[in-house]
Amino acid sequence: MGVAENPVTEQPRRFYDGGVDATAGQPEVPPDPDADPRIELVRHVLGGQEEFAMRRRIAYRDRHLGELLVPRLTATFRTDLTSVPAFFTWLVPKTGNHLPATLLHDGLIHPPGDPTYVSTAGHVVRRVEADRVLRDAMADAGTALVRRWLVWSAVTTVTMLDGGGTGWTKGRTWYYRLVAALTVVVILALGVLATLDLFDIRIPFNPTQLWMGDRTWFVEIVNGLSAAIAIPLVLARLFWGKDLWIAGAVVGVSLSVLLHVTVAVLAITGLYQVVERFTRSVPRAATVLACVGMVAAPVWFVVAVIVTR
Repeated sequence: MGVAENPVTEQPRRFYDGGVDATAGQPEVPPDPDADPRIELVRHVLGGQEEFAMRRRIAYRDRHLGELLVPRLTATFRTDLTSVPAFFTWLVPKTGNHLPATLLHDGLIHPPGDPTYVSTAGHVVRRVEADRVLRDAMADAGTALVRRWLVWSAVTTVTMLDGGGTGWTKGRTWYYRLVAALTVVVILALGVLATLDLFDIRIPFNPTQLWMGDRTWFVEIVNGLSAAIAIPLVLARLFWGKDLWIAGAVVGVSLSVLLHVTVAVLAITGLYQVVERFTRSVPRAATVLACVGMVAAPVWFVVAVIVTR
């Protein structure tokens, strides 16, 4: 199930306290539909990676599957909260009002690739259905429309590339992998070619010249933006299937429109990582360079002002 039949309205009371699963020497604490959800996390750092364990379960009453309790086993469950690359946290932060929904999703697909999660009502929840639950649960938690569709689309693309826990045939799994991968490659390639065309860097057989070409810069930008929306929509509608094409459209358009922003953020993030590692490995040299830079910058500024006058 890829797209909900009706718009989902915010219903925060669908989340409630899931109690605690039974462990050695401790009986189960059953879920309480009348109590607010309690998110109790314990931080662990393994190999420099931050992970969290949940001390209590989250309960969610899904519109199609009924009651869902996660994690299945609190003793073994680990989460990194909202799974998003560091350079995209400006768009989707690690925590926020979407956190209960992302923890719910992590619990449904944990352990990775295991398709055997069963709801209280006996429904088997596979990964595509878990992705749909994530989207609806974010709506119930009060997540804004654009953010929840961005998150769902990104998660759905990861599901297509991975293929685990979906119940798809091998042929369908590989079809979706190729579609998702080729969509990203085509959009990145066209984005680079369109950028070269915008700056009048000519290369042979550049298809973006059809809508960019030798026009004024304003017209080229408008045409490029139109293509950045139209091409991903066409690719998604033709190849992503009736249940997942909206995910393909959202991912494709977002990648096209935010391509240059993403490259800039990646460059800044990479520069920061280089500086951070340098200051840790050679702290004295880093201090000397910082002092030189603080002295040289104002001197250069004064010289530049005097010379250009």
